[in-house]
Amino acid sequence: MFARVVNVEVEEVRARNFTRTARLTGVVQAKRDVVVSAEESGVVRRIVRDKGRAIRAGQSIVRLDDSILAAQVRTAEARAELAREVWERRKRLYEDDGVGSEMSYLEAKYAAEEAEGNLAALHERLSRTTVVAPVGGILEDRMVEVGAMVGPGTPVARIVQVDTVKILAGVPERYALDVTPGAAASVSFDVIEGERFEGQIEYVGATVDSENRTFPVELVLPNPNGRIKPEMIAEITLVRREVPDAIVVPQQALVSMESGYVVFVVEGAGDDATAQTRMVEVLAAQGNEVVLESGLRAGERLVVVGQQDLTAGDRVRVVPGAGGAGEADAA
Repeated sequence: MFARVVNVEVEEVRARNFTRTARLTGVVQAKRDVVVSAEESGVVRRIVRDKGRAIRAGQSIVRLDDSILAAQVRTAEARAELAREVWERRKRLYEDDGVGSEMSYLEAKYAAEEAEGNLAALHERLSRTTVVAPVGGILEDRMVEVGAMVGPGTPVARIVQVDTVKILAGVPERYALDVTPGAAASVSFDVIEGERFEGQIEYVGATVDSENRTFPVELVLPNPNGRIKPEMIAEITLVRREVPDAIVVPQQALVSMESGYVVFVVEGAGDDATAQTRMVEVLAAQGNEVVLESGLRAGERLVVVGQQDLTAGDRVRVVPGAGGAGEADAA
């Protein structure tokens, strides 16, 4: 009488950390990208800094003709000085000597304050004839030349801050419950071969785009040497879920049954080795790996090749590198 013996390959089940990821495509943007505009009218008289140079917040970019405003400031200074003098004299007469009416006293006081306010406003306008950088970064572009006439709101320069960059991407809505601010992500670029950059999600959009069914996310990367440039295409691997001490098995080890999934394990050794079934529950899957929620323990010998030909109780022969199921006859 011959009994069937099935050749199988096995792997020892081990618990390990499992990371579930999603792959996205994103676009690099500067952390800050600011178009600086003129706040006063005037003719450009001097270019202080040209494009391509580093600039700090508060440094000058261009200077406008300030001759008219400077003359107005001098006039306002004279009027403010006169108003102060009148106020001081009426104050002494009214408060110390009781001379004059209260109305004259108040008129002098408020005239002095008005003159001071007008002078302060003109000083502020005069200072704005020098267009300065509101943020530090690289002076990426300059839109005016000497002799050009500009007015309030005229774009003068563009400053980009690229020592840190942000990457914008759209995440499919099926991952909506998995992606939160602070989630880890790694990024690679086709133009920077063999290197990955680590960052984390700083912003997760609150709504899903009705057209492409994605929601926006932003992650931030340090870029101290400036190799990552705005508008580069980034390949992002986003951590969706981490499962510590997970039972992870190859997907092909699962056998589909009407009641769910089973796997086969080998019990015994030598001529006494047999296949036994385990009903399992799947927690997560990624690529060719499956995380099991229950049904299998670390240390068991899982059948990974030959399981499709097995039934519970079959005798098995464990072979290395069989490459598939096989059968042998034994006495």
